[in-house]
Amino acid sequence: MIAKKNQICEIEITDLTDDGQGIGKIDGFAVFCEGLIPGDRAEIKIVKANKNYAYGEIARITEASIHRIKPKCKYFKNCGGCALQNMDYAAQLGHKAKTVKNCLERIGGFKNAGEITKETVGMECPYNYRNKAQFPVKKNARGGADIGFYSKRSHEIINVGHCGILHQANDKIIGIFKQFINKNIKKFPPYDETKHEGLIRHIFTRVGFYSGEIMVCIVINGDDLPNCGELGGLIGELSEIQGMKSIALCPNKNKTNVILGEKAKTLWGADYIFDYIGDKKFKISANSFYQVNPEQTKKLYDKIIEYAKPNSGTACADAYCGIGAISIALAPFVKKVYGVEIIGQAVSDARENAKINNIGNIEFIEGKSEEIIPKLISGGEKIDLIVVDPPRKGCDAKLIESIAKSRIRKLVYVSCDPATQARDLKLLAEYELISVQPVDMFPQTMHVESVALLTRKANF
Repeated sequence: MIAKKNQICEIEITDLTDDGQGIGKIDGFAVFCEGLIPGDRAEIKIVKANKNYAYGEIARITEASIHRIKPKCKYFKNCGGCALQNMDYAAQLGHKAKTVKNCLERIGGFKNAGEITKETVGMECPYNYRNKAQFPVKKNARGGADIGFYSKRSHEIINVGHCGILHQANDKIIGIFKQFINKNIKKFPPYDETKHEGLIRHIFTRVGFYSGEIMVCIVINGDDLPNCGELGGLIGELSEIQGMKSIALCPNKNKTNVILGEKAKTLWGADYIFDYIGDKKFKISANSFYQVNPEQTKKLYDKIIEYAKPNSGTACADAYCGIGAISIALAPFVKKVYGVEIIGQAVSDARENAKINNIGNIEFIEGKSEEIIPKLISGGEKIDLIVVDPPRKGCDAKLIESIAKSRIRKLVYVSCDPATQARDLKLLAEYELISVQPVDMFPQTMHVESVALLTRKANF
């Protein structure tokens, strides 16, 4: 049976797409439907039909999954952020482990993926965990400004008042900006991404969960903000928020979906905030990469150390090291760490973070990991362990090639994308994949972090 547009069908959902749509089949024909989860049975109306698959919308749920719950967030149906709030948390964790396992099998070709993929490490309270947020600002049909999040698969903004996965300080910050921009919309017009006009593009925030320190960064399509009394009033109101330490301006005049520009200018307070991972203290700038979930980050780093089993004679390379958090976590257990990072500001922050934590056995090097690490190896550095934590796109092919050719005996691969991780691991035939640990860094969303342990095969 091939589904046709406007046809009413009954379907049972067996899986989810990468963006959270329910997947079911009608006589072997794949159908995707928003708002359904595995275990749901529903009558759906086909809204779009192709040769091999179709999309439907819910007419009515005839039998709800045992894992279906009522979402806490009133914006859930439309917001593009939290695709899993209608699924109980235990089922979310199970689905994420299944996602990692499936990527290892389907993309990586690992036949034993089911045996080596562990249960996902979750949170006791999977809400209000996120320490970073970026709120797009857009002019609405009424001539005012909306500040919030993009709706599903569009750039229309949902004008949120509260987000259940963010630190609650954001509610007050965004409330102040909504009032300010709508009151002064001629001087501070919202950005129009289609016309590349307007001034205020995004409101970017960071919150130190353990320090209580807050940073606000105003991202603009211009070089500066108008020097007026209204701006002083905004800064004054923001500065009164408990914990506020930094208010900055970040010009970004590029036609891009990259949020921040290259440099931030401090309007009030410091250029940075501090926060902690375990007993380690970190300086965080606007452009620094820092894990968004501090509670789960500690668990993630503990797993890296458990997998690495470092000792006082171990020399370690940390590729894509950012502000040095993993390097600093490893340093007390090893002889030497080489942290490699391409972003100069992050390297500066990493060096300062090492000083703050009184750690002297790390050398941070600015440059491309795929160029620096092969040079370290060919230059005679005996590296026993390499940890890689690349961006979502995965490792550079040159780095994978250099690791494969090296004599490094152990590799720990940290990833926020199981698909690119599985792709990279497949290329490392010289290594045996021992264990993979999913960690839920992003509750209520489809995303999952995973840590893989590989050891070099005896015959290589």
